[in-house]
Amino acid sequence: MRFSKAFLLRSVAAAVLLAAGTVAAPSLYAEELSKTDFVLGTVCTIRLIDGGTNATLGEVFSRLRNIENHMSVNKDDSEISRVNAMAGKEPVHVSEDTFYVVSKALEYARLTNGAFDPSVGPLVKLWNIGNGDEKVPPEKEILAAKALVDWRQVVLAANTRKVFLKKPGMRLDLGAIAKGYAADEVEKILADHKVKAAIVDLGGNIFVFGGKKDKSPWRVGIQNPESARGEYLGIVTGGQMTVVTSGVYERYFFENGKRYHHILSTQTGFPVDNGLVSVSIVSKSSIDADALSTSLFILGIEKGMEFLRQFPDTYAVFIDKDNKVYLSPGAGKVFTLQDKDYQLAEK
Repeated sequence: MRFSKAFLLRSVAAAVLLAAGTVAAPSLYAEELSKTDFVLGTVCTIRLIDGGTNATLGEVFSRLRNIENHMSVNKDDSEISRVNAMAGKEPVHVSEDTFYVVSKALEYARLTNGAFDPSVGPLVKLWNIGNGDEKVPPEKEILAAKALVDWRQVVLAANTRKVFLKKPGMRLDLGAIAKGYAADEVEKILADHKVKAAIVDLGGNIFVFGGKKDKSPWRVGIQNPESARGEYLGIVTGGQMTVVTSGVYERYFFENGKRYHHILSTQTGFPVDNGLVSVSIVSKSSIDADALSTSLFILGIEKGMEFLRQFPDTYAVFIDKDNKVYLSPGAGKVFTLQDKDYQLAEK
């Protein structure tokens, strides 16, 4: 699962959940219950601010573990791993969870003309960014992996819930969408347990649930791409919402003085190089926010802005390598730039 960078603020000056959930400040709520665990390939923290019990937390983490067991490419016995192992051989029956997320990922692939592509697995495995022994692969290997990436070769059978990859060697990777689905599933559990306010941090994918007792809005800080983890350049303010960021600083390595990040282009086989350093999405739907953060990063500012018009009440904050911040229409209602080293720009 990939990492994203957003963190929660209880006041403009205090970062409570730092990027990727690695550090948390002491609770400001006497009745708060919280739990942190490693799941979905990252550190996840759930904070029940108003309502809920330890049983609620237990159910949430059980659900997260269940989703991981179905969709992680790092588990040999997961459903996605079985689908990949049977590529070119036979369809694999999967759970409702996996079938829905694969279907949703393919929908984004269709809408973006393949910019977002869940069959990117061969390239992800080849580059292996984030595992400590990365290097730029030989061009021949990149071309071979790229030839296996084609969302149109993923076949779904809704009546039997089976997934089939037509070509041997194809690999699905749901890392750009699965955590969003997980956050939406957590939302259902919180609602079922009558929780009134909660903070969900799935490795930096932030979802703020309900409303605080004092009626003040939530504040979620967007990571400064050039600063230490937890330093924010701006604040998103509002009610219940999710904030997800994709950026070049999440996972990367250097070779010959050049940074290679983990967001790969299915067109070139290399990390996307379009001048952007991060894209943050503000939305009500976590699965959409997760997929959109990657989609818009790959599409770039102009195409990304145009693509986002299909999603009402969803906003984007683009940051480029020149420290310019571009806001999608309406984003200025929820986002406030704080860092003077950055400047708002118009597109």
